[in-house]
Amino acid sequence: MSTNKAQTKKERLLEAAGQVFVEKGFREATVAEICDIAEANVASVSYYFGSKEALYKEAWRHSLTESLRAYPIDGGVPPGAPAEERLRGHLCSLIRRFSDDRNIDFHIARMEMINPTGLLREVMESELLPMRRQTVALVRELLGPDATERQVNHCEAIVASMCIHPVMMQRLARQDKGGQMPPIIDDAEAFADRVVRFALAGIRAERAEGSRQ
Repeated sequence: MSTNKAQTKKERLLEAAGQVFVEKGFREATVAEICDIAEANVASVSYYFGSKEALYKEAWRHSLTESLRAYPIDGGVPPGAPAEERLRGHLCSLIRRFSDDRNIDFHIARMEMINPTGLLREVMESELLPMRRQTVALVRELLGPDATERQVNHCEAIVASMCIHPVMMQRLARQDKGGQMPPIIDDAEAFADRVVRFALAGIRAERAEGSRQ
């Protein structure tokens, strides 16, 4: 029974920390405020995590886990499906995840880019690099055996940018009080389909160009 209570309190701390780190970033966030929201005493952070820095890392990892539970990286496409379908599932999942305002890990990462601490570098690499490798592998498979590493890396970066950049611009548009920036993504599903079509068309063009050289 005590184990369940401890787990509940730890999860409350992680959820509260995610909220505060999104709003204020690491430096401006306080352990006292996090504990107040979590209805826990200040000593709880030291007990469960050891430090504010460790809580920051675990809050991001926890939020990523929750986000991936809601939006699995494969988009529900089975591993034996054709590569084009697997890429479609992967990109659609990525866009849905980033477009969801409840996506805390994306917001924390954005705050880290604005005011970097360096604290998330290791945990981000351990969690995000394996996911990027999956995208790279899919792009390599679609480009074919004659594709160079440079070509694969360039194509993967372009495909990822098509997913991430519009979402960032969308968030800026929502913050624009004067209404000067029109919404980019008014339908996440429709936008995801268009990104996939562009990505696959570009990859086919690259593959065709490579076969002519």
